[in-house]
Amino acid sequence: MSYAYDTVADIIRLAEGNKISFGEVVLRNELENYDRTESDVFNEIERRLDIFEESIQAGLSYTEKTTSGMSGGQAAHLNGQRPRFMSEIAYKAMTYAIAVNEANAKMFRIVACPTAGSCGVMPGAVKAIVEHYKLDKVTVIKGFLAASGIGNVVANRACVAGAVGGCQAEIGTAACMAAGAIVEMMGGTPRQVGDAVALCMKNLLGLACDPVAGLVEVPCVKRNGFYAVHAITAAEMALAGIESQIPPDEVIETMNNIGRAMPVALRETSDGGLAITPTGLAITKRVQSL
Repeated sequence: MSYAYDTVADIIRLAEGNKISFGEVVLRNELENYDRTESDVFNEIERRLDIFEESIQAGLSYTEKTTSGMSGGQAAHLNGQRPRFMSEIAYKAMTYAIAVNEANAKMFRIVACPTAGSCGVMPGAVKAIVEHYKLDKVTVIKGFLAASGIGNVVANRACVAGAVGGCQAEIGTAACMAAGAIVEMMGGTPRQVGDAVALCMKNLLGLACDPVAGLVEVPCVKRNGFYAVHAITAAEMALAGIESQIPPDEVIETMNNIGRAMPVALRETSDGGLAITPTGLAITKRVQSL
């Protein structure tokens, strides 16, 4: 049989019909459409997971400021901060996500999942869960597969670029991918993966993309920390059996419609939002003079 899918609902239907997980559907689709073995797919995912780890460590270790002076050293500061108000999982997810985005701002290697500006959410949230529950590599790979299926659906049916759909498309998709990965890794049902996607995305609809000075630093770096925790929240709700009244595919379509209706000034042009505040404009002027 074919494991082709266009929607999250397709993946859920195939998973339930074949009594397999959400991520397993994505794997079988990959094997069906590309000339590679399961071992090839797993090896490639392991390579990307290794880059996740490298970028986290780079962000924590290299604390110098970026050329713009807007970021650098924040993840390391968080890493030793006391007291802490959040759970250890949430705190680590926030810290690791910021570390990856600081690494990105300093031109270290990262995995764009789905974009460079949102690259910290998946590594941050996933690593925090993996460390706490001591999950094995195969379990993490299955989570990555689930996340990739979610990313495929959003990219093909909506958008993942801030220039098209605002930051809801970038950080929103990243958070959905992370939430889905966590549910998959923790043994959730395919339907719970779908609920995690819907719960995650519908609670950040309308988020603008307004990078100061046109750089993926403010508000992007710290925003990754916030939405790594948001992803965990969605996964927690879904695993507890909380369902989204609006199905995931309808939420994704809504995100796309909202994004395309947003003013161009709020879609990565740096012509609106935080980018044109007095401070934002002053930073832009300073950066342009470097």
